Amino acid sequence: MKLRSPLTVLALLVSPYLFAQELAQVSSQKRTGFMNSAGEEIISLQYDKAGDFHDALAPILVNKKWGFINSKGETVIAPQFDRVKAFDSGRALASNGDAWFYIDKNGERLNLISTDQFFSFENGVAFFKQNNKIGLIDPEGSVIMEPKYDLIRSFDGDYARFKNFERWGILDKTGKEVIPADYDEIGNYFSGSAYAKKGSLFGMVINGEFKGLEGVEKIWDFSTDGLAYARKDKKMGFLDTNGNWAIEPQFDKARAFVNGLAPVYNGKRWGYIDTTGQLVTDYQFEDAEVFSMDGLAPVKIGRDWGFIDKSGKLVIPAQYGITAFGADMFAPKTKGFINGLARVKHKKSWGFIDTSGNVVGRWYDNAELFSK
Repeated sequence: MKLRSPLTVLALLVSPYLFAQELAQVSSQKRTGFMNSAGEEIISLQYDKAGDFHDALAPILVNKKWGFINSKGETVIAPQFDRVKAFDSGRALASNGDAWFYIDKNGERLNLISTDQFFSFENGVAFFKQNNKIGLIDPEGSVIMEPKYDLIRSFDGDYARFKNFERWGILDKTGKEVIPADYDEIGNYFSGSAYAKKGSLFGMVINGEFKGLEGVEKIWDFSTDGLAYARKDKKMGFLDTNGNWAIEPQFDKARAFVNGLAPVYNGKRWGYIDTTGQLVTDYQFEDAEVFSMDGLAPVKIGRDWGFIDKSGKLVIPAQYGITAFGADMFAPKTKGFINGLARVKHKKSWGFIDTSGNVVGRWYDNAELFSK
């Protein structure tokens, strides 16, 4: 037997088809295909419509029927359904007529659970509904939690907000109540804390105990930096996970901290502060969005958008349009850079730029998020 050299073995190990590569849905002249992050159209524009890749498969529409392809462009489930939703954990929802049902990656119909309403799987769990109550199942159809809540929101990581008898709480993916349904409103669960509203009082639930915050008019969700923006006396500031003011209310508007900086608004202009509340980029922009993990943030100058770095320097000229995108049933809304690429609009066309401002690939009638 002929032995492969170490370089040959290495080449096999890094083969692009041994690892799921990120692909973006792109469309021109009413035809849709996919490009990779290098800007190469690796699946030609040939479909009537498509959805983004999830769980290594993407839905495609051919002659008014939906099927699924893999990242090589091979049809793995022939177009045969009237509607479909994204795969997760090897399961997807499909319908013919008004009847929804689960399918596996062979396109075979699955009878996982008796349910009054079908829900897509999300990171390994799905809701099911019986007698107007919601429970949880795993991808095999085994019941994780019997139906007992009026409503459960989508999971944010391992936690979800649930509602019972007009009150809100937090549960985890095992169905365990992390915060009981004692509140009129509740925020995301972060490091043992969540904002909540009890009666007319906003406050913080910290390790299961409610701490009311007098005078607070509204609180928003925690960001990955562990701060939540909140309003008091019509001014915005930032709370930490203990319910203390990390930055006192002093801004007319604010957005979330990401990568150590947050957009704030005073005097009809936006600037940026750090986690101490220090203004690091002056109030000068018509609009401003949060920083990405790539260290760039979209800012609006005049009618167009460009990108600044963390020092406030404009590193990509303001010549583009941006918008929340990926806002269909296959992808979440987002803006700015993700993994080194940003979706932008230029002269009525959409495409991607890298962190140096170079166009990646070409311009299209439409482009969507990279996914895999």
